[in-house]
Amino acid sequence: MSDKVTLYTAPTPNGHPISVFLEELGVPYEAVAMSIRDSDIGKVHNQVKSPWFLEINPNGRIPAITHNGFNVFETSAILLYLAAEFDKENKFGFSPTENPKEYSELLQWLFFVHGGVGPMQGQANHFVVYAPEKIPYAQTRYLNETRRLYGVLESRLSKFDYLVGNKYTIAEIKAVPWVRRSTALGIDLAKEFPKVKAWVDRVEARSAFQKGLQVPQ
Repeated sequence: MSDKVTLYTAPTPNGHPISVFLEELGVPYEAVAMSIRDSDIGKVHNQVKSPWFLEINPNGRIPAITHNGFNVFETSAILLYLAAEFDKENKFGFSPTENPKEYSELLQWLFFVHGGVGPMQGQANHFVVYAPEKIPYAQTRYLNETRRLYGVLESRLSKFDYLVGNKYTIAEIKAVPWVRRSTALGIDLAKEFPKVKAWVDRVEARSAFQKGLQVPQ
């Protein structure tokens, strides 16, 4: 069986963590560019609502992977799967048996981003940048919540250089693709959240991180 992974993705904060992690791991993979535009439904083969892709991810969203005939969807689930398959030395995480507390903390911060930062910032992006009509209540609500969540990160990063175990993990790989896009919302990290800004800079300095951001081309 091959270690090669097929990654179905798009250049978004949900897609980039997987290509970044694959680059960090040095795992061979093929990136399949997917369209997430509703206007492409029924017109473009590689559209996320295409019947063939719904067999891979019933939710019709990116990212998803196929590895040795097994499909995985949802960014955090994919990160955990890849870690279990390819990061046997726990370079980017922790052993649940040897370091159970650190492993639990890793899951906590991973899910904090998955259930908090991503959805709230995603809604802020929609109402501030993309919505055809401006709805002040929605903009204020989601911008305030995004800033609140960034404040949680700021507090954590005032004590540590990284979110868990003072090392770069899949928690960073999950979070930074979202947080680095804060300028689109008018959030100045350097002024409002300086510890978060320094953290983003540390992560963005990694060559594998930069390579992953270029996928898909």
